Amino acid sequence: MQKIDLKRELGPLYRPPVSRVIQVDVPAFRFLMIDGEGDPNTSPAYARAVEALFSVSYTAKFMVKKGAQAIDYAVMPLEGLWWSDDLTAFVNDDRAKWQWTMMIMQPDFVEPALIEDAIAQVRRRKRLAAVEKLRLQTFTEGRCAQTLHVGPFSEEGPTIQRVHDFIRAHSALTGKHHEIYLTDVRRADPARWKTIIRQPMT
Repeated sequence: MQKIDLKRELGPLYRPPVSRVIQVDVPAFRFLMIDGEGDPNTSPAYARAVEALFSVSYTAKFMVKKGAQAIDYAVMPLEGLWWSDDLTAFVNDDRAKWQWTMMIMQPDFVEPALIEDAIAQVRRRKRLAAVEKLRLQTFTEGRCAQTLHVGPFSEEGPTIQRVHDFIRAHSALTGKHHEIYLTDVRRADPARWKTIIRQPMT
């Protein structure tokens, strides 16, 4: 059986240094996505969205592993795009006004038809309402700056500022604030949480 770890194969995109900001070119990837809004710490919709994403992603993984392809691959980490129509919502930490797209990358060899079958299985077995809001979409970011933040989300501010300062020294910010969650926050000490901070640039 073939084993694949895309996070390792994609190198700098998913393993940036913690000590400095780097520039990367992010190609097009296919993601299972779901949109929402509100405080991720208290919003039931956010928790349901994450549950639906992981349920379908792991169902697809085991379908591929047990199917004709016989590929055992690691499910990619949860990622989030964050923005607000009211830009002061982030400055003032007004999380009720935050908007988000949560997503998990799907390998190229996982066909859209298989994802649909996985969604159908999760819908039938778990009856998760958020599954109906999932979509499979190609997402391209292109040129970005990123670094690794170690610690709780509440302390990301200086790390985000370093990324923004790097971009402004070379070009300008564009697109949406992007975070990639490398740690299972349910089990790890917040001081050890690892989050990639990524921001597209012109």
